[in-house]
Amino acid sequence: MKTRVEDIAQACAVMERGGVILYPTDTIWGIGCDATNSEAVRRVYEIKRRADNKALIVLTDSMAKVEFYVNEIPDIAWDLVELSAKPLTIIYSGARNLAPELLGEDGSVGIRVTQESFSQALCRKFRKPVVSTSANVSGDKSPCNFAEISDEIKQAVDYIVEARQDEEGEAKPSSIIKVGKGGLIKVIRE
Repeated sequence: MKTRVEDIAQACAVMERGGVILYPTDTIWGIGCDATNSEAVRRVYEIKRRADNKALIVLTDSMAKVEFYVNEIPDIAWDLVELSAKPLTIIYSGARNLAPELLGEDGSVGIRVTQESFSQALCRKFRKPVVSTSANVSGDKSPCNFAEISDEIKQAVDYIVEARQDEEGEAKPSSIIKVGKGGLIKVIRE
């Protein structure tokens, strides 16, 4: 069994080469890759058999890093992240410095600042946002833990993180809120 540091280093090395990983997040297990690498993002769509017009979420480890990937962070977004009692994905308009394949048709991007220790350390070490989409084929039920992830998904990725594979809890997806101009808020998923 790898140490946590070795596990994170291996996952980062795979993503640096354009590979795809399977990893635990602050919500459910995710399929991930370098969110700035178009070819890697296209592979994630292929693995999930997901329509490429459906945007993907990305994770980062701090709000300060979000500023590099969107044109403007509305003031209310800072408060929402700080006050949220559970994982929160915010959809921002004016995405930049990311693979265009993962953006919404309107140029928006969903970004979640993870507070969970493993995914936060992974994002910090990688120094770029990491794609985070549920570890399932599109249309199938999202797995609640590692044991529920299909062999098809496990065999399609380049690296499977060892951390947290034995957890049996019922993980849930994040809330999703779209923040528009003037701080207008639209709840997409509670």
